[in-house]
Amino acid sequence: MLSKKIEKALNDQIKIEAESSQIYLAMACWAEVKGLEGVAGFMYDQSQEERDHMLKLVKFVNERGGHAQISALKAPNVTFKSFKEMFEKLFEHEVFVSESINELVHISLTEKDYATHNFLQWYVSEQIEEEAMARTILDKINLIGDDKGGLYLFDRDIQQITIVTASSETPE
Repeated sequence: MLSKKIEKALNDQIKIEAESSQIYLAMACWAEVKGLEGVAGFMYDQSQEERDHMLKLVKFVNERGGHAQISALKAPNVTFKSFKEMFEKLFEHEVFVSESINELVHISLTEKDYATHNFLQWYVSEQIEEEAMARTILDKINLIGDDKGGLYLFDRDIQQITIVTASSETPE
C-alpha cells in the first residue's frame, strides 16, 4: 500500500513524464518542418519512450493501491533558434527529470517503502542513459559546428545512436 506522500510524489512524476513526452513531440514537429527527418524520427521515438515511462508509473501506482492522476500539462516550447539549442534544452530537461527521480528515491527511503524504492531503480538507470545520450549528442553537435555537411550526416545518423553506460552493461 502506498503512503499518501509517495502516491503524491509518484503522481507528480507521472505529470513530469507526460510533459516530457509532449516536449519531445514538439521538438519532433519542429525538426520535421525544418527538414531534419532523422532528428524528427529520433524525437518521435523519445516522445513515445517518455509516454511509456509515464504508463509504467500509472500502472505501478494503481497496482499498489493508489490512484494514478492524469492532470493538465504545461504547453511545451514549440520553436528553437537552432537544432543545437533544441538538444541543449533536451539535456537540461533530462537533468531535471533525473533530479526528480532522485527526490522520489529519497522519499521512498524516508517512508521505508522498499517496493517503490526497488521499482524506481529502473528509472535511475534509465536517467543515467538518457543524460549520457543527450551529452553525447551535444558533443557531436559541437564537433559539427556550422558545417552543413556535418549537419546532413548527423541528421542521417542520429537514429543509430546507441549509448552504453556503465549501468547498462551486464557483468560477464
